[in-house]
Amino acid sequence: MKKPSRSSHVRNIGVAAHVDAGKTTLTERILFYTGASHKIGEVHDGAAHMDYLAEEQRHGITITAAVTQARWREHLIQLIDTPGHVDFSIEVERALRVLDGGVIVLDGVRGVEPQTETVWRQRARFKLPALLFINKMDRPGADFDRCLASVKQRLHAEPVPITVPVPEAGGVLHLIDRTLIRFIGEQGEQVIVDPCPPEIWERHRARREALALAAAEVDESLADLVLSGGEPSPEQLRAAIRAGTLAGTLFPCYGGSALRNLGVQPLLDGVIDFLPAPLDRPAALAERPDGTHEEVVMAPDGPLAALAFKVQLWDGRRHVFARLYRGRLSPGDAIEFLTADGRVQREQVARLFEVDAGKKTKRDLAEAGDIVLLAGLRFATTGDTLCTPGQVLSLERIQAHDPVLGLAIEPAAGTEEDKLVEVLGKVRQEDPTLRVEEDPETGQRLLRGMGELHLQIVIERLEREFGVGVRVGRPAVATRETITQPASAEALFAPPPTPDPRQPDLMARAVVSVRLRERGGGNLIELEPRLRPEGAQLDEAHVQAIRESIDTTLTSGPLQGAQVLDVAVSVEEVELFGAGSTPAATAAAVGKALRKALENARPALLTPVMRLEVVVPEPNLGAVLGDLQARRALIQATEIQDDLATIRAEAALEPLLGYATTLRSLTQGRGQFSLEFERFDL
Repeated sequence: MKKPSRSSHVRNIGVAAHVDAGKTTLTERILFYTGASHKIGEVHDGAAHMDYLAEEQRHGITITAAVTQARWREHLIQLIDTPGHVDFSIEVERALRVLDGGVIVLDGVRGVEPQTETVWRQRARFKLPALLFINKMDRPGADFDRCLASVKQRLHAEPVPITVPVPEAGGVLHLIDRTLIRFIGEQGEQVIVDPCPPEIWERHRARREALALAAAEVDESLADLVLSGGEPSPEQLRAAIRAGTLAGTLFPCYGGSALRNLGVQPLLDGVIDFLPAPLDRPAALAERPDGTHEEVVMAPDGPLAALAFKVQLWDGRRHVFARLYRGRLSPGDAIEFLTADGRVQREQVARLFEVDAGKKTKRDLAEAGDIVLLAGLRFATTGDTLCTPGQVLSLERIQAHDPVLGLAIEPAAGTEEDKLVEVLGKVRQEDPTLRVEEDPETGQRLLRGMGELHLQIVIERLEREFGVGVRVGRPAVATRETITQPASAEALFAPPPTPDPRQPDLMARAVVSVRLRERGGGNLIELEPRLRPEGAQLDEAHVQAIRESIDTTLTSGPLQGAQVLDVAVSVEEVELFGAGSTPAATAAAVGKALRKALENARPALLTPVMRLEVVVPEPNLGAVLGDLQARRALIQATEIQDDLATIRAEAALEPLLGYATTLRSLTQGRGQFSLEFERFDL
């Protein structure tokens, strides 16, 4: 595929949604209609082009973000199909971090769902312009206007309908062009565009007026024309809507059904018309090693700046996905990056690939705006900024959430202990939300992740991809610790004296107090102690050592050795003993006093609290509510529409382990639920 020479003819977009809203089905149609794929693969047949992992085909869901490319109207679309299940939200996070725009898919029956809100928050954090595609409009109970209302209510966004489904005419009404678009042929590949019949237009005239008003709010030159009853041209409307979309005030909305091949081609036009090219996005902000900042402008000239956003094992070898923000990159080029501990690491790119789902093709050159796969990098990992040697800087890193669930695992064959350790290390490089820890009480190895499905997929991959069978224990919920009352403590650090008279005794004394902060407020260190003797001073080495000691102590609480949250630590007093109060001795005294203070402050365990949404047939509502209340769930809302009941609740994670089996039993397999981590709480 020949690459366009101008960045204005590139669109880097992601497709994201709640699980089962139809993202991958939509992506399959995009690939087919653009000619990038010669047949449509269906998710329910396990044949989707983008779901190429064996686990994806077996479970019928997207697990890993897959990259592909397509051409439409002489533009190159670089597209990432992201998972919809909350357990794999890191895949969405790092995809949206490097993209320029998004297509958010909604279920035409259910509208905005829990993971839609999560994806929307991720999109908002990176200020990504987005289109909305209201899918499954062929299903009973689908309601275009209700979906638009849910976008306004739950996402606090302004959807601007561009195409509206017209089921009786077998097509969609294009509000800008006033045309009726029908899709015929075996797979909807033939597009028939006719002027909209008057009787259909009359029913939707108000939508066109609302569209013109939305455009006028963006473009003042249209305001007088629209308010005086004039008719803006399609070109004027497109220009204004594009400006509003790039500014993040408008979100063009398309209706259709990907499975029934309805409305996808107009959405592709919308991607070209309204979503940004790389040069339309604001410059990225990077930090230099000296703490100053630099704007990285998207341009092929200048020193390289590329963000490594994903590590993936491909044919057993380590590869790194990267998005170029500035400069060019070729096979054989040397790169440097700052590691997490601040060191400069130098490596060499061996090979360069463009990617189509599970296939890769060699490339000789990549430049700003491209998303490529790199081979030969042994140390670069998720979030590292790859730079021209000698010109190192750091773009904003990618956030990974802490795991909430753990499994005790051991190799099925006792001789495979070393192999299991090696393989877990490789899988953890791919997935920053995985942790491997040792239980301090039992000595067992714990694999921690974002949920039951997440851990199940990892176990399946260990067996299929690496040939390592494992035995697993019962899931164990991750815990944190906090305090319930203020307390203080004093400690003297005085190790046994040394026999060497030339060696000063290492001594220091500290008084530390702790108090509880509001839930979710994080930890706070207050370091303005009274110093003894009078006139003593803490130099920078002492301050740094004390802070590190406090941070280290807070990683292991007094109850179960779990991380301590939402605590304010105040170092009230520090006593120095001449040359013996080295930074290490002072830090040891502070750490000892802090441990005592935490023990005196009535420590308590925090467990994960999840946001839960359950969708069940209305006749099963009473039984499901009763079961949730038995699990101590806090019911927040219940809604009923079209014989389906939606329950929104908060509940601790532990009583919800294995909930899928219970829900299937209570609803004869017709109920669905989604869990999302909300916070750690008592």
